[in-house]
Amino acid sequence: MSVKGKTAVITGSNSGIGLGIAEELARAGVNVVLNSFTDSEDDHALARRIADETGVEARYIKADMSKADECRALIEKAGACDILVNNAGIQHVAPIDEFPAGKWDAIIAINLSSAFHTTAAALPVMRKAGWGRIINIASAHGLTASPFKSAYVAAKHGIVGLTKVTALETAREPITANAICPGYVLTPLVEAQIPDTMEKYGMDRDEVIEKVMLERQPSKEFATTAQLGGTALFLCSDAAEQITGTTISVDGGWTAL
Repeated sequence: MSVKGKTAVITGSNSGIGLGIAEELARAGVNVVLNSFTDSEDDHALARRIADETGVEARYIKADMSKADECRALIEKAGACDILVNNAGIQHVAPIDEFPAGKWDAIIAINLSSAFHTTAAALPVMRKAGWGRIINIASAHGLTASPFKSAYVAAKHGIVGLTKVTALETAREPITANAICPGYVLTPLVEAQIPDTMEKYGMDRDEVIEKVMLERQPSKEFATTAQLGGTALFLCSDAAEQITGTTISVDGGWTAL
């Protein structure tokens, strides 16, 4: 079955991984719904650019993924949701005993609870359509841990668990649920951190990337948003019809350690 003409809703997709996935799906003929919590002209211009470049229908819908009702309303406003990519996420780093409670609540809400709410809203739509793909963007931190990232690690482990439950509940239906677990990905946000890290450690760009940013990534290369988009597209293909309830790591060997 071709994915051409299907509709994908991608949360947190006005930049970085989410935008990369949206672009790859659009190139394959998938109509896309972009999302973030902002509602700027730039956000809507992104959708227009994708539509112009690929010929698909592309829209931007504002929804705050920290709010349950807006998560569910996003699916309703989309009108169709054959492919759901739960990508929205935030990060904060601090020791557990110093971790702000408000930051914990926000990370759990945006990184984990939002995926529950969008999935709950999307499943009836997929069942009515007779086909569906749920792709949750977890992390290498959904399979392992790092210090000072308690909320993020807890949320990403939760995403992996939610993926498994979703897959079991849909196992007898033409719906699959899987999680992609990226390592470090070269996004504009990561790129912007490099100069400050160079200054902090007194290193050049290549040293910062290899010895600091990619310390735990054996390939010593960033994954790309296009690679993650290609992985998502594969999970929507007929070849992945019996792949459900699992994780696919795109982490340069991180979780092999």
